[in-house]
Amino acid sequence: MKNRILSVLALVAVSVFTLAAADASGKWTAETPGRDGATMTSTFDLKATGTKLTGTMANQRGETAITDGKMDGDNISFTVVMKMGDNERKLNFKGVLSGDTIKFTRTMEGTERPPQEFVAKRSAT
Repeated sequence: MKNRILSVLALVAVSVFTLAAADASGKWTAETPGRDGATMTSTFDLKATGTKLTGTMANQRGETAITDGKMDGDNISFTVVMKMGDNERKLNFKGVLSGDTIKFTRTMEGTERPPQEFVAKRSAT
């Protein structure tokens, strides 16, 4: 009997945690760092399904699909491959979702650039 009660309590706790997990689905807008301190408006259109995250990132250079998207509670991560002339650059994003904001850290593979931080806000549209 005691084991059944503990099992039920554990199931309820897992259910509450799942329901309380933040939802990253929707449109997000951010002023992302660019060259020489300039910023660029980027829009993230995200869809979270369980632990999988899909969507796109769009800016003045165009729209690109995100890959390897993951959700783990309030933590999200994904990759975007940007084409720059004949070169491709892989950008890795890690973020923490809190209400209507995501605090991101972005790194670019193959460079010695330091990680860049920015905040995305949930868009009303």
